Amino acid sequence: MSETIAKKTILSGIKPTGSLNLGGYLGAVKNWVALQEDYNCLYMLADLHALTIRIDPAVLRKNSMELFALYIACGIDPEKNLLFFQSHVPQHAELSWILNCYTMFGELNRMTQFKDKSAKNAENINAGLFTYPVLMAADILLYQSDLVPVGEDQRQHLELARDIATRYNGVYGDVFKLPEGYTPKVGARIMSLTNPTHKMSKSEEDENGTVNLLDNKDAIIRKFKRAVTDSETCVRHAEGKDGINNLMSIYSAVTGKSFEEIEKEFDGRGYGDFKLTVGESVAECLAPVQQKYNDLISDKAQLEAIYKRGAEQAGYMAMKTLRKVYKKVGLIPRA
Repeated sequence: MSETIAKKTILSGIKPTGSLNLGGYLGAVKNWVALQEDYNCLYMLADLHALTIRIDPAVLRKNSMELFALYIACGIDPEKNLLFFQSHVPQHAELSWILNCYTMFGELNRMTQFKDKSAKNAENINAGLFTYPVLMAADILLYQSDLVPVGEDQRQHLELARDIATRYNGVYGDVFKLPEGYTPKVGARIMSLTNPTHKMSKSEEDENGTVNLLDNKDAIIRKFKRAVTDSETCVRHAEGKDGINNLMSIYSAVTGKSFEEIEKEFDGRGYGDFKLTVGESVAECLAPVQQKYNDLISDKAQLEAIYKRGAEQAGYMAMKTLRKVYKKVGLIPRA
């Protein structure tokens, strides 16, 4: 029991706005698996966050169940972690409103992701997109999270969560724990295969730039064969070699080999040989994930039992924080 109490709490989540890709797997989910032995981990499907864009309801439901099954197929053990849908724990939305009242308009206006997404979706600049970071802060602070796995594109949101918590604590005492960011050392930022200066993304316009976890072996190898490289033929990690650097990062992440070992392995061998090997290694890495996913997705009852249990346990934890927040601001305790 004392060992469990001593563990730090980690919370993270992914929006079900598209298929889980290799970047999300190597940069986030694979690292989550390594954390589950040493931390109390909560992993959510951030389906409320997905609503800031217009998405077909049937597609959202399909993506959500697919992603939930993939979490488990990737090695996230529901017996060791809490797995749940964000929308199944209403305290997320409740705390978000309270925190909105302790967040300054100017802070939200400075969020670079809001500016970027507004530029890309000029016809749908909604209030949810603007206050998205406050809901993210609620996600984190509800569970008194110690660590939050974040990429560089989300670090600004984490800092805002800390600022909101500090402001609230300054008025009402130490209600919220201030979370720290956690960035994995390997595979933290996997880039597009066709545009290696940009992160591999679910919203990639060129389907050849993104490897989805459910792509078959032929599709995976075909995409790697088409990967952008450079005019050289030497496999080495160096400035200005974005395509090769990205392929080396991917190969390193799926094999555990260092850049130095990779350079020695492919000394005197061309890019074609290298790209084929990377593609085959990725396909081999994903094969057991795909097999387990196929078994899980056909057993809806098992998945439902897992996410119901996760939501109940997460809701119990979240309510402890929310009761304290409500009491501090002067709201009448609910019966």
